[in-house]
Amino acid sequence: MGCLRFKEESSVTDLVSKTQYRDRRLPTEAVVPLLDVDQIGISFGGLKAVQQFSLRLPRTALYGLIGPNGAGKTTVFNLLTGVYRPDCGRMRIGEQNLLGRKPHEITAAGIARTFQNIRLFPNLSVLDNVRLAGQIRNTHGLADTLLRTPRYRLQEDLLYHKGMELLSIFDLQNRARALANSLSYGHQRRLEIVRALATEPQVLLLDEPAAGLNPQEKRALAQSIQEIRARFQVAILLIEHDMSLVMDICERIVVLDHGVTICEGTPAMVQNDSAVIAAYLGSSPTDN
Repeated sequence: MGCLRFKEESSVTDLVSKTQYRDRRLPTEAVVPLLDVDQIGISFGGLKAVQQFSLRLPRTALYGLIGPNGAGKTTVFNLLTGVYRPDCGRMRIGEQNLLGRKPHEITAAGIARTFQNIRLFPNLSVLDNVRLAGQIRNTHGLADTLLRTPRYRLQEDLLYHKGMELLSIFDLQNRARALANSLSYGHQRRLEIVRALATEPQVLLLDEPAAGLNPQEKRALAQSIQEIRARFQVAILLIEHDMSLVMDICERIVVLDHGVTICEGTPAMVQNDSAVIAAYLGSSPTDN
């Protein structure tokens, strides 16, 4: 991603003033997917939590991952981000193999996530939560840090300005010095997304970002997700229980039930699929 990366030049002010965010959409029907997941699975003892899960996520696509409670959705996110190691299958982002890599290595490769239960650093400031995430793109070494070299100071300045710029996009700049745990629930949700974006991802995984939000906040969130996709040129995979939000903004939807993919298609296809209806309602339309 080029839109948030700063080049080393003579002054921080010049660097920030030259940073341009593009609002150019790329076609979602790419020949080669950005994130290519093939037949991954994991078992915990005798429980097959996820079985033969596959996904081909194009660049700048916006897909949904849905299913009843316990279907395996968050387990899929944990597999994609290295929290769990798949028992089988393969995962790639671009030309990079992700199988067996550690979470920080997968983040560096270009995948960032938020969590179903907010996992900010509560006793750090709002800005420091963002700066800490941005450290993954730093190139200075331990010696630079210990000696406080010009290279170290420049990159720390860049992290500060980049963090403030991200916070301003999400209207959090006035709370930059506040502790993260002092924010309202809705603002903490927003900060989690900002922190994920600070890692400069190519793929953004959002785990129930609308949980706990009121209807007005959900409408604002839906618009924000679409704007994030366009502004930051990221592909987004969204877990969400609010079906109206998913159906409104997602181009394609994957449906899990008991760890098995039972449907994948457009929102219209998914809404009318008998297996999906049975998974959510316990019966198919032909049972009456």
